[in-house]
Formats: sequence, structure tokens, C-alpha cells
Amino acid sequence: MSATTVGALIGALLALAALLFGFWGFLLMAVFAGIGALVGRIASGKLDVRGLADVFTGRRTS
Repeated sequence: MSATTVGALIGALLALAALLFGFWGFLLMAVFAGIGALVGRIASGKLDVRGLADVFTGRRTS
């Protein structure tokens, strides 16, 4: 599945959440989608958690 298709599906889901649940439902769904994407990248090995932690603690620059 292409990135454009995934982006369109996520946009459609967020629009549906905004229509059904209002602003706070939209915001909550967007936050959970971001958390899910982050967990997915960690699980697939595409995100170095130790390197990211080092950047946030100031041990290393990005």
C-alpha cells in the first residue's frame, strides 16, 4: 500500500472522528494514531529508541 493511500485513509478516519465525536474525539484519535505509528516503527526496527532517548536527554545531537 502506498504512502498516499495510507495518508488518505488516515485523513478519512480523522474526518469521520471529527464528524462523529467533535473536536476532542478528533484530537484523541489523532494522538492514538501517532502513538500507534510510533509503536509500529519501534516494533519494525525502523526507530532507534536508545538514540532517540540520547537526543532527548542531551547526550547526543540529532
